[in-house]
Amino acid sequence: MAEVLVYVDHVDGAVRKPTLELLTLARRIGEPVAVALGAGAADTAAALAEHGAVKVLTHEAAEYADYLVVPKVDALQAAHEAVSPAAVLVPSSAEGKEVAARLALRLGSGVITDAVDLEAGDEGPVATQSVFAAAYTTKSRVSKGTPVITVKPNSVAVEAAPAAGAVEALSVSFSEQATGTKVTGRTPRESTGRPELTEAAIVVSGGRGVNGAENFAVIEALADSLGAAVGASRAAVDAGWYPHTNQVGQTGKSVSPQLYIASGISGAIQHRAGMQTSKTIVAVNKDAEAPIFDLVDYGVVGDLFDVVPQLTEEIKARKG
Repeated sequence: MAEVLVYVDHVDGAVRKPTLELLTLARRIGEPVAVALGAGAADTAAALAEHGAVKVLTHEAAEYADYLVVPKVDALQAAHEAVSPAAVLVPSSAEGKEVAARLALRLGSGVITDAVDLEAGDEGPVATQSVFAAAYTTKSRVSKGTPVITVKPNSVAVEAAPAAGAVEALSVSFSEQATGTKVTGRTPRESTGRPELTEAAIVVSGGRGVNGAENFAVIEALADSLGAAVGASRAAVDAGWYPHTNQVGQTGKSVSPQLYIASGISGAIQHRAGMQTSKTIVAVNKDAEAPIFDLVDYGVVGDLFDVVPQLTEEIKARKG
């Protein structure tokens, strides 16, 4: 069976959930070979093997932290030359998509971004995408070279499938471009204790109807009762009520959680483009004609300041 390269997104050896999803998809089209780079790369092996990696290629070097994406592209190119894979899978983050694009260019291959599913085909892997604000679903494949595919978080349930996970050192020669852009400083993001927005299984978002930054406490309370991430519409972000890092939509982040709760959000196409692939959508809005109700699985017509606190208390009572 052909091997499939999986780029590992990890923090000091702690593997992030989107990588485990990639391993699940990779097993559909071949044998996953994970590529772990940077500090703690060797520490990823146990988690990767538990989820199907037959082999883990590791390389630790300061360049991965000190410079931007090019060292990672150099490493994936070296892994491609060593393995000759059927495909290369990368998490669909902002960095991941840049790594994928640069790698595809070097390999003379096609690239598919933001896939939500993957299956084996007679002429290579077939990727499913949600396009045009999720109004259409397409299936496509790369017709030239090794397919390089980025996959959106929460596209598939993580499945354990223990494999050998043999650790091998990867030989990497960095290109001249690798040190062209240096990282000069880092500021740790203030932790809220909530999941990262694009990776969360549940997202609770607030919009114009929240009517003020101080009122987002109602949205945050519901999110915390569910162990969810907090999102915001563009209107709420533009008004300065919530940070842009939490914006869901075409000019913000795309999310695809198991449950998406929209409170006080009308459902403009800009917002729908970022959350329409959510598995279950619930909306709370006092306007019964709001466009968001055309999209939802469950809708509540009512004032969010009446509905959301009651929902929060009910969830707490059931958990208690």
